[in-house]
Amino acid sequence: MKTPSSCLRNTAKLCAAFVYVLLCSLPSFSQVKPARNVVIVHGAFADGSGWKNVFNILSEKGYQVTVVQNPLTSLQDDVDATNRILDKQDGPVILVGHSWGGVVISQAGLHKNVAALVYVAAYQPDKGETTLKWATSMPNLPEYGILPPDDKGFVYYDKAKFHAGFCADVSQEEAAFMFASQGPIAAKSFATPLTQAAWRTQPAYGIIATQDKSIRPEVQRNMYNRSKTKITEIKGSHALFVSEPVAVANVIISAATGK
Repeated sequence: MKTPSSCLRNTAKLCAAFVYVLLCSLPSFSQVKPARNVVIVHGAFADGSGWKNVFNILSEKGYQVTVVQNPLTSLQDDVDATNRILDKQDGPVILVGHSWGGVVISQAGLHKNVAALVYVAAYQPDKGETTLKWATSMPNLPEYGILPPDDKGFVYYDKAKFHAGFCADVSQEEAAFMFASQGPIAAKSFATPLTQAAWRTQPAYGIIATQDKSIRPEVQRNMYNRSKTKITEIKGSHALFVSEPVAVANVIISAATGK
């Protein structure tokens, strides 16, 4: 017959083994494969050109950077465009998504080449969730300027609110160009649920734009806290990848080096 002390020892061993297995199953930042490839997915109401300064910083440090020009016609179309780029990478990739691009990388981020995810003022839904769930989780701020869908089913940003609501920390001239080159998005994209959430198994880094008027910082924080994403707060607008390229690039480099 086993003694009470031996039963306790066996129970303790089982508990320790359970904890070990559980910890091994969680995404680990220290286990990120060193990556020299970066793939960036832009968000709605923007295109890839706004990432030029981040591209230059990373390229000068030896990273191979590719910016996906996703069509914004559906979640699946954007995921397909991202996967075509990921297929061409020659090693581990840091997959970066801004705003709507966070939804795209959550769906595409289980690609075999992806080593870690970086969310830049981005949505981060779970499997079965839609972007709309998080976009409506708190009241919009006065500067918010996303318009209702037009007669073709596409959503644009209001010209009168674009500077204050999307990119308040860039010049008026830069904001005018960004508005002119914005990518409208198919409204159905926001109502499409994810079929997978890569952040559940991939190491994830998240940037909160503390002066964001398009996705409230509180909403960003709620999503990132839920997923145990490694958070960096940067003072900047929704377009902080334009206004604060060094700070954004530094987070991407942290992800690439597993820090």
